[in-house]
Amino acid sequence: MSELRPTDGDQFEAVLQTQRDQNSWIGIVLTGAEITLRKDLPQIASRARDAGFKRIRVQTHGMQLQRREFLDRLAEAGVTEFFVSVTSSTAAKHDAITKVKGSWDRMRAGLDLIETYYPGIAVITNTVVTSESVADLPGVVSALSEYKTIVQHEFWNFFPMDEIDKKGLCVPLNDLMGPLHDAISAAHALGRLVEVKNVPECLMGDNRAVLINKQPQLVIDEDFWVGFERNGFYTCPHRSICSSTECLGLTTAYVSRFGDEADKLRPISTAHPPLITED
Repeated sequence: MSELRPTDGDQFEAVLQTQRDQNSWIGIVLTGAEITLRKDLPQIASRARDAGFKRIRVQTHGMQLQRREFLDRLAEAGVTEFFVSVTSSTAAKHDAITKVKGSWDRMRAGLDLIETYYPGIAVITNTVVTSESVADLPGVVSALSEYKTIVQHEFWNFFPMDEIDKKGLCVPLNDLMGPLHDAISAAHALGRLVEVKNVPECLMGDNRAVLINKQPQLVIDEDFWVGFERNGFYTCPHRSICSSTECLGLTTAYVSRFGDEADKLRPISTAHPPLITED
């Protein structure tokens, strides 16, 4: 984040003007390194609403939402959704991952305020699945089970924006799939939606429908894509015969640590059916 140039006002205005003229989108996601640190965020949300966006989502670590006055201003400006990062299932683990003491309590205080005063605002949680968080995926759902405003959980399997997993955060598939399936089942039992990203589709089983790797149109510094390409997605020994259009395969960093997982991955179906020959 420190290397990318922020989106400037002219770019934002161009998006708003396109929406006014063409009504091209239903919603907009306001995000950044931590966009709730911007004092003008309520004004930004208000401009998006006035331009015709029906859904306005703020992507955040959630700590600033404990400020009732700030939350009130965002709600009045038209924010309809909060996309809140939840790294783990307990205060100790969440704070250890965020490296901010008290971050769990502050995030939960914000969720409490939304639950109490703005039950019409939807909350989606996002957990990046790393070696530090993978065991806690079902616990994340359980720890937040009482919130009626939480309508969806998302689990994004980690990729390092690099060819090498320098921090050792990639999760081997053997360790990933059990907790992930348990978390999905727990969320569905609560009537919540689930989205999973960057997990091989062939391992999703009956949960294949929740694998959604599509992303919104992104307005960002073009240098972002230079780093993104270093992930080297789509590595899979069965890619040539797999018909999946949703799967991203494995990353270069994953394969460099754990191999290509040829014994675990299976093609969804043959993209090219075998030829039928006559005797």
